[in-house]
Amino acid sequence: MDEQGATANAAEPLAIVVPTLNEAENVEPLVELLLLYARVPVEILFVDDGSTDGTRARVRALSLTKPVRLIERDSSTLGLAGAVIAGARAAHGDLLIVMDADLSHPPQSIPELLRPIIEARADMVIGSRYVPGASTPGWPVWRRLMSRSAAAFAFPLTRVHDSLAGFFAIRRTVLLELAPRATGFKIAFETIMHGRGRLRVLEIPILFRDRARGTSKMRFSVAAIFFLRWLAALGSLITRKRIPSVALASPQEKSDVN
Repeated sequence: MDEQGATANAAEPLAIVVPTLNEAENVEPLVELLLLYARVPVEILFVDDGSTDGTRARVRALSLTKPVRLIERDSSTLGLAGAVIAGARAAHGDLLIVMDADLSHPPQSIPELLRPIIEARADMVIGSRYVPGASTPGWPVWRRLMSRSAAAFAFPLTRVHDSLAGFFAIRRTVLLELAPRATGFKIAFETIMHGRGRLRVLEIPILFRDRARGTSKMRFSVAAIFFLRWLAALGSLITRKRIPSVALASPQEKSDVN
């Protein structure tokens, strides 16, 4: 990072939004890593959707000595995307990182995600599993196939290789403008679709590790919700493309254009 970028980075606080559901074993090691690698004034917002394993107690304990806050959601309104939006609304700063609590997303990549946002070269920066230099060590074949297939379905709509990622940087104001009612697990996909044509998205490669503790939240219902949202996004895109072909400009409109 050049001197100007480093100065801007140091002057702007960062909010890290971490949705949780039964992640008690991961809370403390994640906070330690985030404080080590963020390198800026930071607040860490855990948005918990009704954990029963002591996650909330762990976060409350850390909040006594660390820049950590707990946001409790007893009803999982709008799924993981709703948790992210709740965290964004509660954040004090405008610079956001969204990431999972399971230690699969590398905290050491946070400065690289932030740099293009701070330097105004991008509006959203995704930690991507599917660009050159990225890797997903330890994934079984079935998971690689499922994840790659979903990303392939999304690519024609987003022109982004990993629009289903859960690790990204964005301005709080941009996220709340584009996806205030996003639902399901794939808020990055929703944000890109709502900002299509005006959201500058950049992908950087990351090393994505599978969780070592706790249980994955991936279920058939999650895939089904994404498929429905994908169909809705496709329908909306097709409708938008058809509108110019059937809408006729009035003589006055044509004169204004000319």
